[in-house]
Amino acid sequence: MSKMTDENGTPYRSYNRTWSEIEQMLEDAEGKLVQWKQWYDQCRKNGDLDGMKEAARTHKALQGVVKTLKWTLGEEGIDNPLE
Repeated sequence: MSKMTDENGTPYRSYNRTWSEIEQMLEDAEGKLVQWKQWYDQCRKNGDLDGMKEAARTHKALQGVVKTLKWTLGEEGIDNPLE
């Protein structure tokens, strides 16, 4: 058994993130969304299909991160990040 889990295998969570840290993570994730969209556009312009696929996958994943962070912060209009 790892120090990172309890006897049932549940991960240890410190719950020590501040609202400021969560808001900063949201800001960073939104910035990365823009970067990956730009990378997708550049790859498309260059005909780089593999790059386009990677950028699209990462962009979509970051959209989920952004939605989850907004949900965590209680942003109005974000009822369930799983939908």
